[in-house]
Amino acid sequence: MTMPIPEVQSPSRALKPGVGLLRTPDLSVGSVEDKRAEIASYFTNTFDTYTRLFDCLAGDSGYFQKSIPLRHPLIFYLGHTATFFVNKLVLAKLLPERIDPHMESIFAVGVDEMSWDDLDEDHYDWPTVAEVLDYRAKVRATVLDLIETLPLSLPINWENPWWPIVMGVEHERIHLETSSVLIRQHDLSKVRPQPEWASIRETGEAPENELFTVPAGTVSIGKSYDDAFYGWDNEYGEHEAQVDEFRASQYLVSNQEFLEFVEAGGYQEDRFWSEEGCAWRQFAMAKHPTFWRWQNGWHLRLMTEEVEMPWDWPVEVNYHEAKAFCEWKREQTGQPIRLPTEDEWYRLCAEAGIEEVGHDPANANLHLDHGASSCPVTRFRHGQWFDVVGNVWQWTETPTYPFDNFKVHPLYDDFTTPTFDGQHNLIKGGSWISCGNEARLSARYAFRRHFFQHAGFRYIASESEAVQPNAYYESDRLLTEYAEFHFGDTWFGVENFPKALADLALDAMTGKPTGKALDLGCACGRSSFELARRFDEVEGVDFSANFIRLGVEMAEQGSIRYALAEEGELVSYHTRTLKELGLEECSDRVSFYQGDACNLKPQYSGYDLVLAANLIDRLYRPRRFLDSIHERINDGGLLVIASPYTWLEEHTPKEEWIGGFKKDGENHTTLDGLKEHLSQHFRLVSEPKKVPFVIRETQHKFQHTLSEVTIWERLPR
Repeated sequence: MTMPIPEVQSPSRALKPGVGLLRTPDLSVGSVEDKRAEIASYFTNTFDTYTRLFDCLAGDSGYFQKSIPLRHPLIFYLGHTATFFVNKLVLAKLLPERIDPHMESIFAVGVDEMSWDDLDEDHYDWPTVAEVLDYRAKVRATVLDLIETLPLSLPINWENPWWPIVMGVEHERIHLETSSVLIRQHDLSKVRPQPEWASIRETGEAPENELFTVPAGTVSIGKSYDDAFYGWDNEYGEHEAQVDEFRASQYLVSNQEFLEFVEAGGYQEDRFWSEEGCAWRQFAMAKHPTFWRWQNGWHLRLMTEEVEMPWDWPVEVNYHEAKAFCEWKREQTGQPIRLPTEDEWYRLCAEAGIEEVGHDPANANLHLDHGASSCPVTRFRHGQWFDVVGNVWQWTETPTYPFDNFKVHPLYDDFTTPTFDGQHNLIKGGSWISCGNEARLSARYAFRRHFFQHAGFRYIASESEAVQPNAYYESDRLLTEYAEFHFGDTWFGVENFPKALADLALDAMTGKPTGKALDLGCACGRSSFELARRFDEVEGVDFSANFIRLGVEMAEQGSIRYALAEEGELVSYHTRTLKELGLEECSDRVSFYQGDACNLKPQYSGYDLVLAANLIDRLYRPRRFLDSIHERINDGGLLVIASPYTWLEEHTPKEEWIGGFKKDGENHTTLDGLKEHLSQHFRLVSEPKKVPFVIRETQHKFQHTLSEVTIWERLPR
């Protein structure tokens, strides 16, 4: 076995007495050599602490027996964090070759907590503990050599080659915490106490909880992309919200307070549990918190031992249990008790005067500064409250979601996006072992609601409902192409097509009434919003319910999110908003409906403008449409038709084509056909105009097309 390499430590960042782990470094300031030494210290402090965590296993067998069925055995997590370094450094082209391709394959993926009812019974041929420790030593030496030799310039940001090094360290710190949970979930016979991981022994009488007012206020969160400290992708961007007044419990819910719920039969009463929570409770046969043990009295399982129940410590539960308690508490008190949202937690932080942890021992149970366990909920005061940060994570009502201007880092594009599914709720504040990025206020970690972490909760009383954010990214290929076509970037100097058509129509409407407009074949609805700049009312109609759904989403939420194809399976993530397009004030005047242009319902009438964009050559009965559309337009109103005239029998039977064929031996164009069908009720206002448009398929493939625009004025009846 390779012998451990001595820890490198910068004198300026040596651990102070009472400080458990080094803090995440400021990546923007300092001399190059001091920063190099600081990152070396941060790396070894993290890497070696994580290795020593596994000393809590009593023998090699504990590495290979699963702690819980839903996770890999601990041997995987011992190897995983080291292979993460290698895989990211190879991807970043900072390592010319792999250290051990086999290790870097078997330890690469598999850390998602999966569904509670999706047992993974795959068999793995794991290497020995000695082999994995030897591999870790090689990775340690390799990373230290890279830190010593890689050219460094400050600041270290997303584009800096040092970013994946810091990424690897912060990733290791995440697994320091999640692996400590797995050790805690392991059979007691498989673990052993270690002095370095001694629990806190302080306990006493649990306090009576009270509610204290948090005034209404504005929350503005989201890191800028030039922030001085490392962050994961979901922390960046912008989010602002108005938060109504609420009252927050002074303390985290203690074991004593939660006991009332247990003894009241809360685990047997379905009415306190959500449908998902009921299903989990029945599957797990849960009757009390998972770390509680009954042995002629309640005991608590800690990481390496069981102790008599410390009633004044915070209870540790999953989201389902926390929510059920709140429902019970609501019934008991008659107050609107629930879990806080992420925004409400930030308001609480502001009101409590919470600041980032410095280099002195934290005034919170964080960073292993005070011991390897929870402590009494009365120990760390923050304003009127206690444990606003630290001790245990706090469940929120908020499923994780991306901020505006969210981007993924190309070296770890699946860190967050798989959790944008409405099934992963945010936890805030950190626990006794949370360190580095985890312990910063900007941290945004989310887990499935059945998942156990060193996590508990505090409750609030609020008359306002918990607002659920939009976390969904549209991934259907056609829909994402059209979302980009309507609301995304422009390409090759070609103006946004739906906007260009709306502008043409609005120019043509000069001096005419602008009461009501119909955007027929509206797709995702950009033209509808643009027309609403001038029209009192705009109705967007499309045959596709999926297109309409995107338009409705944009109108109701002011934003849409979609994953855009880049190359093969690779995608980029985009958020588009009405605000950034200057259309925020228009949404109230726009409505979207599913409908058939060839068979419109009678209520679609009385329009001053009908826009039919790239529609007629996709209709199954375009002649019927053209012969009847005059009935829906007011005298003097306009019909604007745009089409590339791409007639295909897969869309339109040939006998229905308006043009694009020989008639009486002569070329019969679509313009000829339009004149035939429309001239009885319309006059052509001006010469046709060709308007270009570009549809992006991938970063290397685009469609460039010309659409001919004709404008027709409805003749008096």
